[in-house]
Amino acid sequence: MEFKILKSSLIGNKTQKLLAFLTIFLASALISSMLNITLGIGDKVAKELRSYGSNIIVLPKGGALSLDIGGGEFKPLRNEAYLDERYISSIKNIFWRNNIVAFAPFLEGSARLESGAEVEITGTYFNKPIKLEDEEFSTGVKSLYPFWQVDGEWVDDNSSDEALIGEDLVLDLAPNKDPNLAPKIGSTIQLNGKTIKIKGILKHSENEGNKIIVPLSLANELLGKEGKISHIEVSALTIPEDDLSVKARRDRDTLNAVEHDKWYCSAYVGSIAFQIEEEYKDASAKVLMKTSEGESQVVKKIQSLMGVVSILALIAASIGISSLMASEIHRRKKEIGLLKALGANNLSIYTLFLCESLISALFAGVIGCAAGYALSMAMAFVIFDHTISLSWIVLPITMSFAVLIAVLGSLIPIKSVINLLPAEVLYERK
Repeated sequence: MEFKILKSSLIGNKTQKLLAFLTIFLASALISSMLNITLGIGDKVAKELRSYGSNIIVLPKGGALSLDIGGGEFKPLRNEAYLDERYISSIKNIFWRNNIVAFAPFLEGSARLESGAEVEITGTYFNKPIKLEDEEFSTGVKSLYPFWQVDGEWVDDNSSDEALIGEDLVLDLAPNKDPNLAPKIGSTIQLNGKTIKIKGILKHSENEGNKIIVPLSLANELLGKEGKISHIEVSALTIPEDDLSVKARRDRDTLNAVEHDKWYCSAYVGSIAFQIEEEYKDASAKVLMKTSEGESQVVKKIQSLMGVVSILALIAASIGISSLMASEIHRRKKEIGLLKALGANNLSIYTLFLCESLISALFAGVIGCAAGYALSMAMAFVIFDHTISLSWIVLPITMSFAVLIAVLGSLIPIKSVINLLPAEVLYERK
């Protein structure tokens, strides 16, 4: 009997059912599109932020004390402590190895020009393949700093006599600051008595603009530091900081066993740095908090925006469903009175109306989610100039919101069923 009544009510009053369907459909489409954009664009935003440099720096334990890591500026101690290049692959052996998107070692020092003047040089990887246990990973400053631009050609990591020269240094090396006499692409300079060919001029580098950049192996030779590294810069994809990560950063020893396991197995920038320290011999991994906090703030603001829009959509849709349900109950008050006269209790009547709302919500939620997927893809392409993939976690979340809208929108109107007396309704006294 209940099934026949439910079927009849779903078929009857098509206008009211269509309006309820559209209300939940629009809310579901909005929520699913915002959520899919947040998840898809959030990852791309994180990757874009990662293209502006490193968020972790790996230093020799003896050379980390004099650095101002919090301010983002650092000058590793020279001729005191170095890292061993042999252990550089350890960075990709940690639990969060797939979150390490790029890294580059640096060896810094000074070399003497033919004129007798000294110039700063930096040895690094440009795009060097590193053999791991199960793969080959190519990394270096080309992937760590994709905004660097080179007029000319990049240097080959296996080269023994090629270099890039920073754009700020070009004029400094010219006799009498004459631009016509400045080093050019293809010209040569003498570094510690070795002839070096300039392959390109490096632009848009804040720290290396006044230096000569050479392959790490060449820097080892020129500086007499075979197999040594001053520091390593690491770019890692991380999740935003929260109370647990802040607590661990302040004092990791205050974490209990459960908190420590959760922190260790989450992609916080601090836990990734800690795991690098565990793997890399005699290394100290420090978080560049200015970079990390900036990323966290951007991601949190995107998540907050999605949360606010979802809550507003939930409230607006619930109000709409509540109004439609009140109208439906008023239209069917004789039917409710007859059901009560036949012995139906309030709970069974509640269940009947709630089932009607839930059935509409489920259909509207599924179709609204599909529409939201399509809308999010169009918005991502038009507004953010990116394509995004489907995040399947959006479907159950959207369905949960659709059900919640149906339940919240039905609670207050259904309560009026209690006040309907069968005699008054059937005799049209109420």
